[in-house]
Amino acid sequence: MELNTIHEEAIKLIKEVGEFIKIESQNFNSDKVEHKGFNDLVSYVDKEAEKRLVEGLGRILPESGFIAEEGTSTKTGETYNWIIDPLDGTTNFVHGLPVYSISVALQQDNEIVSGIVLEINKDECFEAIKGSQSRLNGKSISVSKNSSLSQSLIATGFPYYDFDKMDDYLSILKYLMQNSHGVRRLGSAAVDLSYVACGRYEGYFEYNLNAWDVAAGAFIVEQAGGQVSRFNGDSDFIFGREILSCSPDIYKELISLIQNRWQTNR
Repeated sequence: MELNTIHEEAIKLIKEVGEFIKIESQNFNSDKVEHKGFNDLVSYVDKEAEKRLVEGLGRILPESGFIAEEGTSTKTGETYNWIIDPLDGTTNFVHGLPVYSISVALQQDNEIVSGIVLEINKDECFEAIKGSQSRLNGKSISVSKNSSLSQSLIATGFPYYDFDKMDDYLSILKYLMQNSHGVRRLGSAAVDLSYVACGRYEGYFEYNLNAWDVAAGAFIVEQAGGQVSRFNGDSDFIFGREILSCSPDIYKELISLIQNRWQTNR
């Protein structure tokens, strides 16, 4: 099956699962929430959504394996692996805050070749395949053309369990609050990255992330003309636990800010 066909079939499946999540949100019972760790929530909705995604994507590409947040499948594909977050923004979902998404990327060998992020409440599907421009609901998108950090809106994610680098992090936020259009924290890394891809944000950074949080969104940013790296500048951001994504025009300014305040030896 060609990549275009795989990609389109995956979008169809993801939208179906998105409808399931939307329906469940209307009568969600917070008493059924589980705690995987401190401030790390999971619900039956996450688990059922992932089950449906794994089953459906397995039918689309039978030889594929999975890297999935809730561990529904531990199958490893020789060539293809789907990287899945069935509900990115679970805490938002649990509290009734309408910012959460499904994030799915397809990895071929060590390269992402397809990325899909469905923002469920706004019904916005951000997607891209290798070699093509990123799209939002079928229309091409690109990163912001703003050329200075002072004219930029930046997104981030607040740490919720590892506070060892809090002082470094707050130092970065302080600078951005005083020298940009502001800082936003939506609670879904996949949505933040997608908003960089379509120019709503100029940049986004966060640490303590997993592959399923960033794989699809980061790929969509790159295909939209953006730049993505770890805080140290290297390209191992999918499994590197930290990410910086932004328009190329502010990349040097933003990464310099982070590197000057982020102590990697702590």
